[in-house]
Amino acid sequence: MIKLLALDLDGTLLDSRGRIPEANQKAIRRAEELGVLVTICTGRRFRDARPVGLELELNAPIISHNGALLKFAASLETVAASLLPNETVREILRVGREFGADAMLSADPHGKGTLFYDRVSAENIPLQRYIAWSRSLHGDEAEEAIHHVAQLEEILDVTETVHVSFSGRCAQMNELQRTLESELDSRANVLATVYTQLDFTLIDILPPDASKGFGLEKLAAIDGISPAEIMAIGDNFNDLEMLEFAGTPVVMGNAAPELLERGNYYETASNDEAGVAAAIERFILKAV
Repeated sequence: MIKLLALDLDGTLLDSRGRIPEANQKAIRRAEELGVLVTICTGRRFRDARPVGLELELNAPIISHNGALLKFAASLETVAASLLPNETVREILRVGREFGADAMLSADPHGKGTLFYDRVSAENIPLQRYIAWSRSLHGDEAEEAIHHVAQLEEILDVTETVHVSFSGRCAQMNELQRTLESELDSRANVLATVYTQLDFTLIDILPPDASKGFGLEKLAAIDGISPAEIMAIGDNFNDLEMLEFAGTPVVMGNAAPELLERGNYYETASNDEAGVAAAIERFILKAV
């Protein structure tokens, strides 16, 4: 019996327009009525995931920052938080600057979260669009939500870093990822979300005990739930550890081909076909 349902956000729960299909909303509510805990397990920072959590009125904390931060959307109660030490952050920023990469630093784990940046290169259109989207999403809180500073290193002594991210073309980010993994060794967890068709990769550098799998494991332990009682649904490489931890791993029809080809995951419909609702119906509602 499924007792905990973990949902990736972009490409999974949300359709290609960034909206929650009505069928997904109804299926989630029915699952919760049966006593299932439902959480978002996302690479997004907490502040960017919170509006979805509030809209769905989820009964479990959001697992955000790829598992580094577990926090309730409504009350802002922090359940668990992992942080990067300043010396590790300085090393991450040094390597990124050598590659000419644009860094984003996520901080403020006990509040709603603030994203800091000091430069955005002219060719990094996706990052420019993200900053514009984030400012629009958070309205009157835009300056608190995403903040430009002269140099990221200068704020490290006055904030707590949850994670650092870089984004850019796939080839450049693949090389940066390999260098970061080599330079940082076990001091951080380096995760990539790859959108091959867009030639775009997002690299998240997290505390070593942070990943979607770790975050899901923490939440399950708090509620006394075993992996066999967990269903996880995702579509990209940063979902791998979450899918491996869950007893019922489900990948979206629009998932990365490498995930669909694995053969050890269940497959559901795409995010534009309410694949989350279909999976909930199959594994939770019909199982009652």
